[in-house]
Amino acid sequence: MVVQQHRHRGGTAVAAMTAGAVASLMWATSGCSGSGAAAEDEKGEAVAVLRAAADVLVDAGSSKARTSMEMATGGTRVTIRGEGTYDFKRQIGELRVLLPQDPSGAVEHRPITELLAPGALYMKNRGAGVPDDKWVRVDTATLSDGNLVTGGATDPLAAAELLRGASEVTYVGESKVDGVAVRRYRGTADIARAAQLASAHNRKVFAAAAKGFAKGEVPFEAYVDEQGRLRKIRHQFSFVNSAAGGSGGRSSGSGAEVAVASTTLLYGFGTPVKAQLPDAEDIFAGKIAEG
Repeated sequence: MVVQQHRHRGGTAVAAMTAGAVASLMWATSGCSGSGAAAEDEKGEAVAVLRAAADVLVDAGSSKARTSMEMATGGTRVTIRGEGTYDFKRQIGELRVLLPQDPSGAVEHRPITELLAPGALYMKNRGAGVPDDKWVRVDTATLSDGNLVTGGATDPLAAAELLRGASEVTYVGESKVDGVAVRRYRGTADIARAAQLASAHNRKVFAAAAKGFAKGEVPFEAYVDEQGRLRKIRHQFSFVNSAAGGSGGRSSGSGAEVAVASTTLLYGFGTPVKAQLPDAEDIFAGKIAEG
């Protein structure tokens, strides 16, 4: 069974229904896997379900989200956590992001409010010198990673659309996420391929990320429920820290490689999302102080 991929939002409903049908079929036949052609068919169906996961989420409308981002370089490891809601139809979400304390514990960071929008990231409480009632706006296509890790949380729709580049997918087995039965998959996602198949604004995001990360393929683990909805996705990113001597990206021959594990949990589907983009006069136009 093959899921047709759609690059335009007009095909979302068809892709979502087809992916849901494939997911349901796989649940019904989960204990009947054979070898040879049957096994290859199941593998192909698993790839199809993951590549259509973003379309299924758009069809679902919205959800609550929890995020965590673990960064490791040398002997240092930090975790950034976020929580909020996301509207997959409008492609807008709002997260409250908690930064880790300084190692000494002397400084407690205020939570950052992030608005995720097509082509842009808006942040409040972003840094010194920014008034409390102002937002900082960043054009995500100008970031070397497309904002897959820069903001401390991966945009939930972008996380799902990365799976459009899924390949070498392995079905791990059945599991549960927050008490919901899911099927667990492991594989890699090719960022450049995802860029070709993604929605318009994520196409630019992934094109930037394909150049900015140390590797063009991103290992992932995905958990999908019976309706084909993505419940949990964990990506393993890696990039070269230019501050350590490299210039960033795969072309850099020096610098410390930083490993970033980004996890997104989706639940509470259908939750109303009240996020609205700030007015022009509420966006900070000055310089953000270092540190």
